[in-house]
Amino acid sequence: MVLIEAWFMDDSDTDQRMPHKRNPNEPVSLEELKKLGVFHWKLDADIYEADPALEKIRKDRGYAYSDIITIHKDKLPNYEDKLKMFFEEHLHLDDEIRYILDGSAYFDVRDSEDRWIRISMAKGDMITLPAGIYHRFTLTETNYTKAMRLFVGEPVWKAYNRPADEFEIRKRYLKSLPVTGGIE
Repeated sequence: MVLIEAWFMDDSDTDQRMPHKRNPNEPVSLEELKKLGVFHWKLDADIYEADPALEKIRKDRGYAYSDIITIHKDKLPNYEDKLKMFFEEHLHLDDEIRYILDGSAYFDVRDSEDRWIRISMAKGDMITLPAGIYHRFTLTETNYTKAMRLFVGEPVWKAYNRPADEFEIRKRYLKSLPVTGGIE
């Protein structure tokens, strides 16, 4: 079973919902993602309301708050504007935790050399992006996902578009990277 699929993105500016794999494809391993502070779990989304594995993760990591968002043109007010906002490169002062309950989506993150890595998310995938990492989100060609958003404490929705290097959390994130001479 493949836990997660990730790859370095091509430089094409075609539809953001396309896979954007390089030719030949340059996969990124789960180990490489972990070095960036990105963590992944594969869970059973069909039992999310009573899943002991999800409860253990929530307890161990302090994910006290959650809600569910459906991203589809018929379900999300201001759908087009929201998609544009989600795809704008940004960071958060807190971790971003998402659990895909249905559908599919992509998270794009920057590596230590400022290259985009695309992470394919499908039903049952849960991901944590560390505070301070530049990232963005988009749907796949299916144009639909249903996701649980989790937070440590009260939800914080504020995104800081790039450049946001002045934040202490960004500086701490860069120092945490194993590659010397990270992004300045």
